[in-house]
Amino acid sequence: MKCDLTGKVSLVTGAARGIGRAIADRLAANGSIVYYTDLVGDEARAAAAASPNGRGLPLDVTRRESIDAAVRQITADCGRLDVLVNNAGVNTFAHRVTIDEFPRHEWDRILAVDLTGLYEMSQAAARVMRGQKAGRVINIASIAGLVPLRLQCAFVAAKAGVVNLTKAMALELGPDGILVNGIAPGSTLTEGTRKLFYGDDGLFKEAVRRMLDHVPLARPATADEIAVAALFLADPENSYTTGHVIVVDGGWTAGYSRDF
Repeated sequence: MKCDLTGKVSLVTGAARGIGRAIADRLAANGSIVYYTDLVGDEARAAAAASPNGRGLPLDVTRRESIDAAVRQITADCGRLDVLVNNAGVNTFAHRVTIDEFPRHEWDRILAVDLTGLYEMSQAAARVMRGQKAGRVINIASIAGLVPLRLQCAFVAAKAGVVNLTKAMALELGPDGILVNGIAPGSTLTEGTRKLFYGDDGLFKEAVRRMLDHVPLARPATADEIAVAALFLADPENSYTTGHVIVVDGGWTAGYSRDF
């Protein structure tokens, strides 16, 4: 997929690897100046260096001063911010337990990044975009925010919050020409999921085989397949889609690939 993002300035959080990097790469390949941001600045800069229009910045979405510093630098450099992709996120793998055993510190850690961090980042960007009377916000949610999964109460709660926050932001920011949409990926093949699910020694390889039995396309997504959806939402010609969450899950939430 191709679109013309020449002259557009984008910020992608969690862009050093995985879905975030794939989205940043797609935006840059289509002409946008892209700020690859990540908690580890060196990793963000390394990812950006491999991109035709990439610039790397450290950014911690749990620290408002870090968010404000990144937005200030971008507006000082470029005078504007056209596309924000809220991709930074975490989950728990050491605490896959029921809610009565789920530790509060893990709840706080996940909500701080996946929901509060997205709110803080969106707030800072929205102030710039409202002044421009234009902008795009793309929030990376999850199918877990639409169909709850077991033993991940904090992640499920955070991503469900992202889904409705996306719609609320679309209502509030639409009058200023800002489109707000989300993407709900299904299981996606990344370095992290390869170690957990898809590698020969993956911690949950048996569980993921059962899950894929219910995916009509019978495989996980690639990160670039998620990035294509983000590019569609960033495309200037796509000017009337807002408040929508695109599900990219190989058909998993369509009713499952069951044999009855």
